[in-house]
Amino acid sequence: MGSDKHPAKKSVGNDRKSRGSTKPGVIMPVPAALPDMPQGYAVFFSDLKDRITRERIKAVLSANSAMVILYWDIGRAILERQQTEGWGAKVIDRLSHDLKAAFPDMTGFSPRNLKYMRKFAESWPQPAIVQEVLAQITWYHNLALLEKTDDPDIRLWYAQKTLEYGWSRNILAIQMETRLHERQGKAVSNFEAALPPTDSDMAAQIFKDPYIFDFLGTADPRREAELEQKLIDHIQRFLLELGQGFAFVGRQVPMEVGGSDFSLDLLFYHLKLRCYVVVELKAGKFEPGHVSQLNFYLNVVDDLLRHPDDKPSIGLLLVRDKNRTVVEYALAGFTKPIGVAQWERQITQSLPDELKSSLPTVEEIEAELEGELE
Repeated sequence: MGSDKHPAKKSVGNDRKSRGSTKPGVIMPVPAALPDMPQGYAVFFSDLKDRITRERIKAVLSANSAMVILYWDIGRAILERQQTEGWGAKVIDRLSHDLKAAFPDMTGFSPRNLKYMRKFAESWPQPAIVQEVLAQITWYHNLALLEKTDDPDIRLWYAQKTLEYGWSRNILAIQMETRLHERQGKAVSNFEAALPPTDSDMAAQIFKDPYIFDFLGTADPRREAELEQKLIDHIQRFLLELGQGFAFVGRQVPMEVGGSDFSLDLLFYHLKLRCYVVVELKAGKFEPGHVSQLNFYLNVVDDLLRHPDDKPSIGLLLVRDKNRTVVEYALAGFTKPIGVAQWERQITQSLPDELKSSLPTVEEIEAELEGELE
């Protein structure tokens, strides 16, 4: 009788063993078979999926609309100051720095993006057009419109077609480069706000737009961002006070890669090891994507900053909580020296032995972080 209580759990356990996993706690849940579902389940699921998809798109597009209008307002404010008071380009660099400090969890305030905001406002002086048409498509789509043509009528035509057909930014660029408007006629019709097709490229792309999630604050809740900044302050002081060769290079070091903006939490140069040390801190628990992100940063630092005589850069990832098994899977296959430290318990560090003696031990770092959090 006991063996019949949890048939699903038994199935999962057997499935795990059959796949040969030797890691504790690694399971692959198996759902009940579709033939076992009651009649009408397929229609019920399909209707529910469509409803959820539409509501998700509506919610994200609403946030996108608010963000695009905000960007237009910021661009207009910058433009007005430059036109009426003669402010120069240096103001944008300073404004970017101050906005990033005020909103550390947002990435939309780089100097490059602020200049786009100014160009956006300059190209569209009529707020009604921005609200009714351009705010219905993503910021990336608007940038493509600005880059591909100076004709406002043609821009509007493509903005309408983008929403109507759900074009991705890449498809929009291709349609503009092949001059689709000349083949179909560029008459602008009365615009009616609508949802793009739920299965379109644009609908899928908008859920990956980092600007929107930074704007919403869902990428890093404010309390976590504040905690991370506090920890960055402390670990910076701690590493420098060790006197073991750390030279401070910068914090929130900006990088532009492939047209996207990134920033390193902390960057040091180790005088004894002759290499850069990238430190990333996360207020939440360890996620596999953290390793990929840190490895990406190490690749960029090695490519842009590393001298031919320098050794490969080292990465140190500090997280609030981690699962050993998840970390082992996440680190598998990476060749860069990366250490993952947990703030609360003993951990395993994956740095080469010859590097460990010149770096603070994970226990030292954890002790400092625990003291900071008390």
